[in-house]
Amino acid sequence: MGAADVEAVWRIESARIVAALTRFTGDFGLAEDAAQEAVAEALVSWPLASPANPAGWLMATARRRAIDAIRRRTALQDRYALLAADLASGSAGGSAAGSAGGGDIDPDRIDDDVLALMFVSCHPVLSPETRVALTLRVVGGLSSEEIARAFLVPVPTVQARITRGKKTIAAAGVPFELPPAAERRERLGGVLSVLYVIFTEGSTATSGDRLLRPDVAYEAIRLARTLAALQPDEPEVHGLLALCELTAARFPARTGPDGSPVLLDEQDRRRWDVSAIRRGLAALARASARCLGPYGLQAAIAATHAAAPSVEATDWDRIVVLYEALGRVAPSPVVELNRAVAVAMASGPAQALAIVDELIASDRLPGSHLVPTVRGELLARLGRRAEARAELELAARLCANRRERSVLLSKAATLS
Repeated sequence: MGAADVEAVWRIESARIVAALTRFTGDFGLAEDAAQEAVAEALVSWPLASPANPAGWLMATARRRAIDAIRRRTALQDRYALLAADLASGSAGGSAAGSAGGGDIDPDRIDDDVLALMFVSCHPVLSPETRVALTLRVVGGLSSEEIARAFLVPVPTVQARITRGKKTIAAAGVPFELPPAAERRERLGGVLSVLYVIFTEGSTATSGDRLLRPDVAYEAIRLARTLAALQPDEPEVHGLLALCELTAARFPARTGPDGSPVLLDEQDRRRWDVSAIRRGLAALARASARCLGPYGLQAAIAATHAAAPSVEATDWDRIVVLYEALGRVAPSPVVELNRAVAVAMASGPAQALAIVDELIASDRLPGSHLVPTVRGELLARLGRRAEARAELELAARLCANRRERSVLLSKAATLS
């Protein structure tokens, strides 16, 4: 087994391993460090001798690494004695060659452990950037290098966020447990927002040379599927999963062979992923069992697009109504801007322009390239070509993604 095999096993099993180790040691930071040491040892030993049970091997090795670390902490001698006695009794897993016993840590609690790990990684004491980095690292199993590449930040920055996050959790005394039922729903929103940030960065990169980063988006979908399996009675979890699946279904048609963006009205809808649409609609049906929340409403909008054979045949009136509902439950300037786009398609650009101008007057999206992008499109449809060109050129200057910027400049050039 080579490095790719180690990476594959780690990506699949990392959340369970780190979660079980955290409960075992009571120390989130120690658990993550021990798990990483086990991976490093696997990279050396697996090519020489493949374990019969790779996940069990990683679990057993990580547990021993954790116990070794606790042994070195003189202030935790009592804790170490307890763990060492547990190891001596045989419950800590046997040799690193990897029997199944090394991976079995109270299997009836594994799902709860993974869910608790998600809540810890997304704890409110952490900054938004740290929540994203920790979730991708300890729940998603991504390396610091992979996270840095996904978000176009230096590797030391990611490493610092992860280190700072673990120290913050320890200093705040955050327990490794599921939040009490009374606050779980509120805290769940924080977990969903982290997964949504990860997905949106993958589906439309904020900067760089690529419009899409599918590997990032698909990691968010994988985590959303895990969360949906662990919280099957939470409609907004299924709403987020539906939104991600239905949005990702368009990925194959959103870029040309050279990576250049293909706009919605030019996409070959035969290239949309029918299986992803089917999965998204199934998740939306589960979300719709109760009143739709913000993610469910966005998923319903995506489903309306998925059902339409073309832009012209899209039920824009329904999309306007859905955006109005979204604006009531989760008001934001981006929702208003998207509503303006839908209004333009349903009722014409003049009415939509009034919505956009109101956003500008209230300065609710300062510095965003999205406002001049939409305003430029509306002005072009109204025949105000010079104004439209100026807006699109402004949008291009504000846009940090090279692919999007090239499309904006190309559109502006046609209005000369």
